[in-house]
Amino acid sequence: MTNPVLDPSDPKTLLDPFTAHSTARERSPIALMPVPGLGDLRVATRHDDARAVLSDPRLRVSANSFIGLPGIPDHCLRYLRTMSELNGPEHQRVRRLAAPAFTARRAARFRPRITELVTALLDALPDDGEADLLADYASPLPSDVICELVGIPEADRERWRAHGSAVVSGNLQGLVAAVPDVIEGAKAAIAHRRAHPGDDLLTWLLEVEDGLTDTELTTLVWHLVLAGQTPANLVVNALEALLTHPDQLALLRERPELAPRAVEELTRWASPQLMATPRFAAEEVEVGGEPVPAGAPVVASLVGANRDPRAHNDPDRLDLTRAEGGHLAYGHGPHFCLGAAFARVETEVAITGLLARYPVVELAETPERVPDGGTWRLASLRVRLSRTA
Repeated sequence: MTNPVLDPSDPKTLLDPFTAHSTARERSPIALMPVPGLGDLRVATRHDDARAVLSDPRLRVSANSFIGLPGIPDHCLRYLRTMSELNGPEHQRVRRLAAPAFTARRAARFRPRITELVTALLDALPDDGEADLLADYASPLPSDVICELVGIPEADRERWRAHGSAVVSGNLQGLVAAVPDVIEGAKAAIAHRRAHPGDDLLTWLLEVEDGLTDTELTTLVWHLVLAGQTPANLVVNALEALLTHPDQLALLRERPELAPRAVEELTRWASPQLMATPRFAAEEVEVGGEPVPAGAPVVASLVGANRDPRAHNDPDRLDLTRAEGGHLAYGHGPHFCLGAAFARVETEVAITGLLARYPVVELAETPERVPDGGTWRLASLRVRLSRTA
């Protein structure tokens, strides 16, 4: 059987990845995606195969995704080996130190503060009029949350919001240009917390006896703060999904108790992350019944897995009452998204807060998708809002 090809330069693949990955998935468990510098990237398109890729210790992440980018100054390179690019015991050690700040229990305790931040953002929106829910609502929220959680001083948060916008927008050039500043910003935050301890992750990490080196701590801080802003795309995708499925929007308004289940379904159906970080075979392995030679790259298609009828009944249908779980939007295995619990709470509070404030929320214009091989995202989400039905 010939493996189907997913062409990352094809507008159909970029703007409708669901159809592209689904078509490939039904032809073969493994698709091929030509990527400059990697050759043919093997894409595991089915749920069970994607899950196996994410959990197989013989498939290892690379430490070169940032280091290999052109334009980054040499003095910054030592700070670019992030937690998501570590393997085995080294990854476990760094993750174990950061994990206590991101538990579901901590996210639940943080919910009142997230609600306060959402309320402040809602207060800045018009009572009746138009707004861009990406720029005016979804983007500021996760930035404020992660900055408070990590311990970024209030005076420095605007610079992190600006850099986070480059991450959310997929602006690789902007991110590369920001690297020296985010590293210096992380160092400044560490110095501030050494002098002024608080109730945050940085204070905890500085107090741990068997902690991180200065390089590891600097790297962890900038990476967590930038990565923690990515839920903005999830919030906007989820809101667009509701606005284009009026029956599901009406259902959530009628039954707000469905919110936690609705967030899981919206995350499965509208996750912005299309594929996981590529893995490289440390030895020959088998994926989807096909051999992957040592050194070859392979990646899990999250969008393929989350729309796989083998794992989800009628997967293309958005159903907020869907009881089944098991989506891979946050990954799986040792690199499961550290901030998943917070992303769930942020998304739920953002959606329910907006709907509670505004009886009328409707699209002001047809949203425009950004062609991006890595994320499914919007350039903006302009809506009409009204506090009177």
